[in-house]
Amino acid sequence: MDAAAYDASPVLIVGAGPTGLAAAMSLARAHIPVRLIDKAPQPNPYSRAIGIQARTLELLEQHRLIEPFLELGHRARVANLFSNGMRLAQLDFDPLHTRYPYLLFLDQSVTERLLTEHLASLGVKVERGVELMAFMQGSASIQATLRRADGRTEAMRPSYMIAADGAHSSIRHRLGLNFEGKTFDQTFLLADLHAETDWPEDEFHIFASGDGLVALFPMGHGRHRLIADHAVALAGSAVPPTPAVPGEPPLDPAPSLEQCKALIARRVRERVDVSDLAWSAYFHVNSRMVDRLRVGRIFLAGDAAHVHSPAAAQGMNTGIQEALNLGWKLARVIGGAAPDRLLDTYHAERHPIERDVLRQTGFITQIAEADHGPLKLLRERVMPVLAALGPLRDAARATISELSIQYRRSPLTLERVLDGGPRAGERAPDALVHVVDGPLGRAPGVGCIFDLHDPAFFSLFLLVPPLPVDGTPLDPAAKHAAPPDPELEKLAAEVERLLPNAVRIWRVTDTSGDGGPALSESYGRTRPSFYLVRPDGYISARGRTGSDLHGLVRHCEAWFAVGGEIPEQATSL
Repeated sequence: MDAAAYDASPVLIVGAGPTGLAAAMSLARAHIPVRLIDKAPQPNPYSRAIGIQARTLELLEQHRLIEPFLELGHRARVANLFSNGMRLAQLDFDPLHTRYPYLLFLDQSVTERLLTEHLASLGVKVERGVELMAFMQGSASIQATLRRADGRTEAMRPSYMIAADGAHSSIRHRLGLNFEGKTFDQTFLLADLHAETDWPEDEFHIFASGDGLVALFPMGHGRHRLIADHAVALAGSAVPPTPAVPGEPPLDPAPSLEQCKALIARRVRERVDVSDLAWSAYFHVNSRMVDRLRVGRIFLAGDAAHVHSPAAAQGMNTGIQEALNLGWKLARVIGGAAPDRLLDTYHAERHPIERDVLRQTGFITQIAEADHGPLKLLRERVMPVLAALGPLRDAARATISELSIQYRRSPLTLERVLDGGPRAGERAPDALVHVVDGPLGRAPGVGCIFDLHDPAFFSLFLLVPPLPVDGTPLDPAAKHAAPPDPELEKLAAEVERLLPNAVRIWRVTDTSGDGGPALSESYGRTRPSFYLVRPDGYISARGRTGSDLHGLVRHCEAWFAVGGEIPEQATSL
């Protein structure tokens, strides 16, 4: 996280899908040397994952990469669930407290292209046609053998390795890790085609019936993604075709346009006219995950660590977010600025989230395709009642959008009670603030938290009250803040000493205007107070003046600086 690149062996990232690209982006932004290889000679042209959730969009914004995604993607603000022709539930994303209250649909191939272009601007090029042939871990590095497309081999010694090489990960196999879970019995169909409907273009639809499941997701300009189960029955085939892994070339005869039309006609009681089939395949849905995300100097991420149903568009987002969780931790340790135990928190934080994703997506798939029994009763009788309850709708929005992801039980959190605001371990929300002063000679003025936070650094936000004028109440629109608080200033100096060249400190206060929610709305009303935001956009610690300041110093010493001891409250977690 220093301004200059570390003199260290590179991190080897195997697999240039969204997860591997995101990991390389996180490390390169922190000036950590990276090599990103992929055995495929060209990027995969097939459309696989298509949904980008609000939380992932927020993180792309903080990496200064959001604009091309918004320009090329298609925004869907409403989800509809039908059963046997009746709409059971409608979920709109507008109430989400984010700048991105929607699901953005974009071909994975485009997502990969945009990430690859951004990586190039950071000095990292994807090495294609390069395969990892063998590796062996040592105490200080890994011995790895690479083979290029022309047969030439290369020996290298990466400091760490990230396995982002997909559902059939060779690294996972060579490590002997269990990939526990199950395969769903059904064969599924995947197709990209043009569809004319009577629905708004910002809505997607899921249809359940006794014949099976159909989902249609708008991609813009009339293009749709079709996902369905039991598709082979419509083909009149006695033996299902060999399923293809989504994103790989189809095996055996791929579903035809006629088959897609017949399937929709039987299961969708709405007008849907389809044409121009661009790509299709059969595939099986697995629900599996590893029991360890770290083996020595090797970390697993993305499909190499977990695979599951495409329901709710969680897979690619989960992989990108765990890559960003791991990246800043590797940067601290490789730079000699943090203890090795910081890397263990990658598993501690992300493994429970992966387990929850598998449970949720598996349950959604089962309840959506149930044609009899308790699950069908739950879908058709109970779900409409539950969907009408405001708190449950809010919880569903937050879960699907991944805004509810949190690390409150992580040892990296220091929580103190404040008057409102996000708790330690939760995402740092955006807010409109008046900057009193900041790093890099930042002049006072109005800004947003997301604009101030740089994912190559920690951000320490010191929330100070506006300056009272002539004894009048504090004015949220004041252009100046109260005089510096000596305790907060001492805290800032201590944190900067512990995290040299790795933290940016901002003194901010309340303001008013357009451009984001108010500071008091997003971060509570306690003044003065502090929030320490991790490079991946989650709050590591919060508190107020007094004993909380000493606690923050100890917290930073223990986890983000070399030589500190683990606080008692952390060892008990």
